[in-house]
Amino acid sequence: MSALSHFAVPFVYGLIFVLGYPSQWLLMHLDPGPLTKNELIASNVTLMLIWITYTRSVNVDPGTIPKNWAEKELGDQEVDVSEKERDAVAKSRKWCRKCDAAKPPRAHHCKECKRCIPKMDHHCPWTANCVSHTTFPHFIRFLLFATIGLSLFEKFLVTRLAYLWNNRDLPSYLGPSFIQLAHLFTTLTANSITLFALGILLLRNVWCLAVNTTTIEGWEIERHKTLLRRARHFGGYLSTPDGSQVRIKRQEFPYDIGIFSNIAQGMGTANPLSWLNPFAATPPLETGLTFEINGFEDASTTWPPPDPDRSYRRRVKEDGPAFTYRDAELSKEATLAAFRARQAEDAVRRRKPFVERMEAFRDERRDEYEYDHADDASEEADDDERKYGEGDEGEEGWRNSEGERLKDFGVDEDVEFYDEQEDDLPLSVLMARRQATAPAASGGWAESGSTY
Repeated sequence: MSALSHFAVPFVYGLIFVLGYPSQWLLMHLDPGPLTKNELIASNVTLMLIWITYTRSVNVDPGTIPKNWAEKELGDQEVDVSEKERDAVAKSRKWCRKCDAAKPPRAHHCKECKRCIPKMDHHCPWTANCVSHTTFPHFIRFLLFATIGLSLFEKFLVTRLAYLWNNRDLPSYLGPSFIQLAHLFTTLTANSITLFALGILLLRNVWCLAVNTTTIEGWEIERHKTLLRRARHFGGYLSTPDGSQVRIKRQEFPYDIGIFSNIAQGMGTANPLSWLNPFAATPPLETGLTFEINGFEDASTTWPPPDPDRSYRRRVKEDGPAFTYRDAELSKEATLAAFRARQAEDAVRRRKPFVERMEAFRDERRDEYEYDHADDASEEADDDERKYGEGDEGEEGWRNSEGERLKDFGVDEDVEFYDEQEDDLPLSVLMARRQATAPAASGGWAESGSTY
């Protein structure tokens, strides 16, 4: 993606220029007549808006999370923040292993920007920049003005093409030249394809703005629905990599606070006139570190919801006094049986993550069918795996209904999907993390038991 980004931005600038200015010259020389003064003004004003909003989408910094953001946001005792909101924010924070710092809610580590991005939507290859809390307003304005401009040119081009078709029986010398015809069809094709792509992207982003979700959170919502479907077949529980059972319950998305409030939060202002202003101020980074929640769920819940295949392995609590040999009074046979039981427990506790188990299963199945005599049943099972987003790549390779996985949004899957094993961390590192992620007024982080 990084190699593409080096050429993507110049390509988009070139596309804006080619569709915007040579096409105006073409339209001035085709029947039923040149563009009117008002049409020229509308076209060039729209082009100017496209230039401005695209340039801001490319150049505005997507944001860098301050190292002491937790203390600034939650450490001040004099700030009027309810205990419920404070606890919810504390529990929703994550830890980034690459940045070695706490992440605010809705932040993700971008593999292209090499840092955590506040309220990351996705990394756009066509702007070579992250669509985030600070860049989203400029990005959606660009999509809006580009769609309007492309629609306007589409109307002008189709009108000239329809006139040529209606007068196709006239002598050729009365019509446009071959170069003009080639220019017309090439421009119409490029304009139509671009309009279709940007129109769909605009509709998707308007929907996300109205319900206050990002594309990554949309993926997480669909992942949660998949886990709910799986859990229904197992009595509401799913197994973690250490073999323990986790209750999977339906959880509402916490950041949908009403259409107007959602739009005001996403655009950085409650003034509707500023929503369309290409020169509107970039939302402050501080407003993208904490977010209002709707209160549909208990304050102790986190987003994204619990995912068994992302959970770290927990150590089994040992009962009995320390520094004693608990099997000293057993016979040899009982001691051997107890040892084997502990081995079995260790095998479950040290079970590999889902992706490694799937790879082993895939290799085993490949050995069994080395003669390529798969039957219809196995082919049907493979089709079902692809249909429901499950494949040989494991859970980090899970795809939603549109075939997207986390890395398609620019997210670093190694950091975002699988949790670090806390029982592998030195105690000093673990304590430092707990102190960094627990504000003075709230001790809820330790209860959440999750680092992702």
